[in-house]
Amino acid sequence: MLICMTTSRLDELVCFAIYSAANSTSQAYRQVLAPWNLTYTQYLVLVVLSDGDRTVTALGRELGLDSGTVSPLAARLEARGLVVRERRERDERVVTVALTAEGRSIHREVADAVGCLGPGFVGASPDLPALIRQLHEVTHNMRQLTTDLRDA
Repeated sequence: MLICMTTSRLDELVCFAIYSAANSTSQAYRQVLAPWNLTYTQYLVLVVLSDGDRTVTALGRELGLDSGTVSPLAARLEARGLVVRERRERDERVVTVALTAEGRSIHREVADAVGCLGPGFVGASPDLPALIRQLHEVTHNMRQLTTDLRDA
């Protein structure tokens, strides 16, 4: 059963509160990432790849993006020398993406720089891990509702 919540006041809409928080966060990250000429999404790619190589498909799955978005993103990062893309010999349709030495260096620099944004998150909740879990749950629920609505 789908329950739709309505209100005539913008400041009472959960969706607007999430949108505003996401928009403000993106603007703050944009400023911090500017010296490296990185977008927020490019930064997230560096974060994911700092844990190890990924296929384009796996990278997209982790970031919640389709391969049509991830492929050009990886190509731009490769053109800057931050990642390398390689086709698998056994299956050339599969492309693996990995950080280069320069990409690892930039990731470390940026990871230190974005630390200045911590107070914006910490002040939002006394229990930051609980807030993160709640936001992941909202993401999961909304993706499920989107699927349900599409399939209805």
